[in-house]
Amino acid sequence: METDWPYRHGVTETANARKIAFATFVRRALEDARAMRAWSGTEVSRRTGVSRQTINRWVRGDWASDPEAERVVAFCEGLGLNPAAAFVALGWDRAAAPRATPTPPPMDPDVEALLRRLVDPDVSDAEKFHIRETIRYLAYRPTLPVDVRNRGKQAG
Repeated sequence: METDWPYRHGVTETANARKIAFATFVRRALEDARAMRAWSGTEVSRRTGVSRQTINRWVRGDWASDPEAERVVAFCEGLGLNPAAAFVALGWDRAAAPRATPTPPPMDPDVEALLRRLVDPDVSDAEKFHIRETIRYLAYRPTLPVDVRNRGKQAG
């Protein structure tokens, strides 16, 4: 019994180190969201699709099994972060990372035009700010009920 203690202790230390590293990653992401975007914890939860309870458990390192890769990716993407950084904090190698993502559909030409304006050095910062705010509003506004969306089509 005594001979396997160092092995078990090492595994526990590794698990705790991973929890601390991931908690630090999540805490910094939340601090950045608060400082740069003025997002509360509730807003981060809403925009990432990850519950506040889950995010709080991650910050405390209070999880028995690894976080689900899909939730980690959703959290990172909602905050504009590369999920690979979270995977490194979790000690996941590339093999443990989610498999190849499906090829996204072709981008809408209007969205491409907005992206070009956002990177164009001749477009003012004020204009870029308004483009981003409009996109955020549209991306995160509540979805209208089906009957309201179809009302206009039925009347025509």
